[in-house]
This record gives sequence, C-alpha cells and structure tokens, in this order.
Amino acid sequence: MRAFAELVRAPAGLTVLGDTVAGAAASGRPLSGRRWWLPLSSVALYWSGMALNDWADRDLDAAERPERPIPSGRIGPRAALTTAVVLSAAGLGIAAAAGGRDALGVAVPLAAAIWSYDTLLKSTAAGPFGMAACRALDVLLGAGGTRAGVALPAAVVMAGHTLGVTALSLGEVHGTSSRTAKAVLVGTALTAFTSVIGPAPTRPHRLVSLAAGAGYAATVGRAQLAAVRAPGAATVRAATKTGIHGMVLLQSALTARGGSLLGAVAVAAALPLARRLGRKVSPT
Repeated sequence: MRAFAELVRAPAGLTVLGDTVAGAAASGRPLSGRRWWLPLSSVALYWSGMALNDWADRDLDAAERPERPIPSGRIGPRAALTTAVVLSAAGLGIAAAAGGRDALGVAVPLAAAIWSYDTLLKSTAAGPFGMAACRALDVLLGAGGTRAGVALPAAVVMAGHTLGVTALSLGEVHGTSSRTAKAVLVGTALTAFTSVIGPAPTRPHRLVSLAAGAGYAATVGRAQLAAVRAPGAATVRAATKTGIHGMVLLQSALTARGGSLLGAVAVAAALPLARRLGRKVSPT
C-alpha cells in the first residue's frame, strides 16, 4: 500500500480539496448537498495524474528518481497505468453523481487536460502552462459549467501560483537559475496580492482572507527566497514542496473572499495534516 501511496502522492490530495470549495464560493454557489462530493472528484483526478506522471516518466525516473515506485520495481508500469485509468474514471463518476452534466462539463475537460499534460505537454515549453490549466479547471469544477465565468478570477489566481511552482519544480533534480527563482518569487507576490483584493461580503470575511493570504505569502515566499539565494536541487525541492502545501492557504484566502467563512476554515484545517503526512510521503 505504501508503494501506491507514493505513486499517487496520496497526502498531496489534501492540497486539492480546496480548489472546488474556492470555486464554489467564488461563483456565489457554495457547496451543499451532493455537491460536497466534488472535492473527492478533484482528489481522484489529481491522484490519476500523479500515477500517470510516473508511468510516463518511468524511463527518466530510472536514471533520476530510482527510488520511485516504478523504477524501484515495487509497482509495474501496467499497474500504474491501470491505476491512472481507474482513478480518472472514478473522478468523472463522482463528478457526475455530485453535479450531473453541469459538473461533467468541467470534469471531462479537466481529465483531458491532465492526460494531455502528462503524456504530451510536460516535457515541452508549454508544460507549466498545461499544469496551470489543470488547476484552473479544478477550481472551475466547484462552480460548474453554468457559473464558470463568475469563478474565473479565482481560477486564474490558482493557475498563476501553479504556473510558478511547476516552472520552479523543473529544477528539482539539477537545480534552477536565480533568474527563474526570482521570477517565480515575483509571481508569488502578485498572486498573494490578487488573492485578497476586491470586495468581500463582511469584515470577518476580509480579515480571514487577509490572514490566509499573508500566511501564503510568508511561507511560500520564504522558501522561494531561499531558492533565489541558493538555487540548487535540494533548495528547489524544498520550495516546490512548500509551494504545493501553500496552495491550501491560497484556496482559503479565495474562499473567504468569496463569502464562505466555514469553507475557508475547513480548507485551512487540511494544511497541518498535509504537512505532517508530507514528511512520510513526498508530494513531489
């Protein structure tokens, strides 16, 4: 079981739960009833992407990441691909049960974007943009197809953060350049700012959004500043891991600004557990 947990980066699934919560809040249609299943659809699709990532990278990982489940021999390539297919189907099924055609109208493009990224785009210059598109669609899944336009600003914020984290993660094995790390750090500052600007329903909503946004900027920015100063592989890996966990605070800030205090608190509550489990199974 540990091998499959590593294959899908199981604890990192906690960092996607808040995408649909933030998207729903931004759309003015907070999750309720069966729509509370939508975060589970996001997790299943995220896990499918992680399994597919390792299947697609199995030859590269044999040289650069031999400890991963496939090159280490703990999971076979066929089993990894089957896992990706099953989890994709599960994610689409849960989306259909939670939101019907309205949810499937976003979930199907999201699944297609995940498979396109892992099998076609990842090794190209378009890779980071492909990953950013996946995250944006995951946020829009919470809004549904009919309300996607209203939630688009929140989706763009999450996409911007994802773009930076993905660009930085390209240096996890061989390091990156200070220039790249600086650009990502500037992007994080802009993301933090845009996550909290704009109207909020009440003062408490505004305060919670500001607190979560400040926490995001401080934690993610500190790790990325370390990568600017020493852009070696170890520092870049640490900054990437912090960036993945930092998505939770960003989701919380967007959710509070969108009008759901309960949702914002619930999303933020996942962060300590994600960090704790991330020490046992790496999210990268």
